[in-house]
Amino acid sequence: MENKREKIIEIKNLTREFEDGVVAVDDISFYVRKGEFVTFLGPSGCGKTTTLRMIAGFDKPSKGQILLNGQDISALPPNKRPINTVFQRYALFPHLNVYENIAFGLKLKRVKVTYEDASGKQFVKKEKLSKKVIAAKVEKALKMVDLEGFEKRSVSTLSGGQQQRVAIARAIVNEPEILLLDEPLGALDLKMRKDMQLELKEMHKKLGITFIYVTHDQEEALTMSDTIVVMKDGVIQQIGTPTDIYNEPKNSFVADFIGESNIFSGTIVGNRKVRFINTTFDCVDDFEKNEKVDVVVRPEDVVLKDEGEGQVDGKIISSIFKGVHYEMVMKVGKSEIVIQDTIERKVGEKVSLVIQPNDIHIMEKEFTENKYDGYITKRNTVCFGDGEFDCDVTQLYPGSFLDEEGYLITTEGDKIDLTDVDVNVEVGLKDIEISDDENAGGAIGNIVSMIYKGDHYQLIVRTDENEEDFVFDTEDTWNENDRVSVVIAKDKIKLSLKQEIKR
Repeated sequence: MENKREKIIEIKNLTREFEDGVVAVDDISFYVRKGEFVTFLGPSGCGKTTTLRMIAGFDKPSKGQILLNGQDISALPPNKRPINTVFQRYALFPHLNVYENIAFGLKLKRVKVTYEDASGKQFVKKEKLSKKVIAAKVEKALKMVDLEGFEKRSVSTLSGGQQQRVAIARAIVNEPEILLLDEPLGALDLKMRKDMQLELKEMHKKLGITFIYVTHDQEEALTMSDTIVVMKDGVIQQIGTPTDIYNEPKNSFVADFIGESNIFSGTIVGNRKVRFINTTFDCVDDFEKNEKVDVVVRPEDVVLKDEGEGQVDGKIISSIFKGVHYEMVMKVGKSEIVIQDTIERKVGEKVSLVIQPNDIHIMEKEFTENKYDGYITKRNTVCFGDGEFDCDVTQLYPGSFLDEEGYLITTEGDKIDLTDVDVNVEVGLKDIEISDDENAGGAIGNIVSMIYKGDHYQLIVRTDENEEDFVFDTEDTWNENDRVSVVIAKDKIKLSLKQEIKR
């Protein structure tokens, strides 16, 4: 796997920062092996299309390198790269028929041809491809995408799936080393998408070239890819095979984004023993005793039994038929567990569940508290996270108090002006609240992430100016993109000095 000759594309510390200061791709590194089907997967705005555009040459990196077969191509224009791109909008020429659309690039192409003069001296001329060569190449491309006999058809009479195949044929007719596909199935209906997923996978096998694919559709990525690169906020979260990504997610974001998951907060209580939903389960992951962890259990891995026959009892509170299985929700105490099974348990039925050790995946907690750099204002409030909050500055000096003028008086009687003093700020995950009243809190932002953890949601609110994040747990239901203010009680903000103040 580490054989350098296998790496057709290598990305080293790639960053793309736009003129307005937004970092779309943030110092990512990975490689793609020759002949591989690699998918960039993530929500809108995660940086996957920007990464693809940089590989294609349509966008220039701010930092880092793009190596093709070991050569740096970061500054090379798109037409000099052996790479072709298929976009979501196929950009076919409506006035040209299928043959002419596919042949368009070949007619513009110039190839070097070596000749010999009368004296035997060789010279090279750049020439257009002959009509015969172009026809042979177009015929081969049409065969590859199952559109033989469609040469004279107008592209406007084709279905979405057929137009998509014409776009792919137009790209592969140039015999690129790498084919980039930017959400090419986005304009198709659900059934056609599923059919085209299988066709693309088959086409990849026939062609034997490298495919780099961009999608936000998890099923698409799991169905087609050899390797998946999961991205969020311009950063790679995990790289692995579809099986690895699904069964061994690195963090809550990946677990939540790839397929359906039950995610719980848990505690390691012994050697390969984890406690969650008020029950101790055997597991296979080895963590330190008393460590707080996140636990992932896929809905299809939960086995339902009659009450009293499993590891923990509960009650079915919801059941929906999904075509191939029933999706049921079981309530255990305050926690909810989603279960998928071909046998339905009715709403209100008391049941028991069993989860095998191999089906319990344990991850390090991504967030345990919020930490910020802050400073004290002349009003003895603290600025951090793009906001200003009331706080108790006397905690910086145990036993101190504020005099009438607002100066801090230490136990030794020293008078300290805390204005602009730099501090470390810590806030717990259960110590933040939000309000839809923008004047209620000390900072304002939008909810950018919401993950359900069995009995509560873990939310991330991101501010506008410096994109500071507030991570917190809540039992309240909100929606992603809600505009909110961040409320933190004075006694929940922990402060410590960055360095001792000279008195």
